[in-house]
Amino acid sequence: MQDTLYTIYHLSIDPANFDQFHELAERLVKATSQEPDTTIYEYVVNEARTEVHIVERYRTAGLLPHVEQTFAPYAEQFLKLATIEKVHVYGDPTPEIRAKLDGFGALYFAPLTGFAR
Repeated sequence: MQDTLYTIYHLSIDPANFDQFHELAERLVKATSQEPDTTIYEYVVNEARTEVHIVERYRTAGLLPHVEQTFAPYAEQFLKLATIEKVHVYGDPTPEIRAKLDGFGALYFAPLTGFAR
């Protein structure tokens, strides 16, 4: 996890808003795909369409630009359609990143051992 951060957002949504949320997620994915330091950005949904997880991986330098520049124009609509229930952060975030993610109630997990290929 050196110089890499993973985040998993746990969201709840009203199934009546699913189509609107899905369309917004598609726009966010398209915008995020242009970020050079975002290496994974995927949405997954349960069968009932009531829970969505966003799985993200960044080079550490990429997380703040994502939140402050790419996500910001969509934030108001996003937060009307989804409730952020939990945010898990894996890696060693900078104090600036922590300050930003603390607003979402982030839970932090530091690297212990392992490898990635």
